[in-house]
Amino acid sequence: MLKKSCLGLAVVMGVLAELNGLYMLVSPASWYFAVPGVTTTGPFNQHFIRDIGLIFLFVGTAFLVGSFRPQYRVLLWATATLWLCAHALFHFWEVAVGICGPSALVRDFPAVTLPSILGILLTIWAVAEARQTRTAPQL
Repeated sequence: MLKKSCLGLAVVMGVLAELNGLYMLVSPASWYFAVPGVTTTGPFNQHFIRDIGLIFLFVGTAFLVGSFRPQYRVLLWATATLWLCAHALFHFWEVAVGICGPSALVRDFPAVTLPSILGILLTIWAVAEARQTRTAPQL
């Protein structure tokens, strides 16, 4: 049950990251005005939004491929999670130095902090699963 839940969550995270990345690439201006709070972070920059869109495609691909290829799961999920955590920490830093108010953390939680927390939990599960599989007796 836990394995199915973790793999299902990783697929959902992967698909959502892919969709977000595609949206950023295909229609950066639309994405800029549609996502709450983005317009308060600086002027529209099509190139920058598309750069980040590519990162979201890589993150989504890492979660999706890791879901179906257990031999690569830990590496792919940990790598994607590392970026998600850096992204979340950057948002906390913006609040700490006064660029944004604390309300930005609440507003951004579902799309920024929560994915990093879920990525950490999925990666911890993947490490435990890999260790268990490696040490399980072969029949």
